[in-house]
Amino acid sequence: MATLKLRAIGNSVGVVFPKELLAELDATEGDTLFAVRTPDGVRLTKSDPDFEEDMEVARRLMKRWHNVLRELAK
Repeated sequence: MATLKLRAIGNSVGVVFPKELLAELDATEGDTLFAVRTPDGVRLTKSDPDFEEDMEVARRLMKRWHNVLRELAK
């Protein structure tokens, strides 16, 4: 568990992440993190949950229409 402290940054408020937490998230300065609400609170992730959901739909369609897509690719 990591404790995060909110700090004033100009007219905004920011969070400083400890190095260990950044390493666990595989994140560095300039990366975008997504905050996803869950029943237990908030989950931080590097991957866009909307994109992942869309890709799962695309994977299912590509699997279903594999032969058609192969023919179209010729």
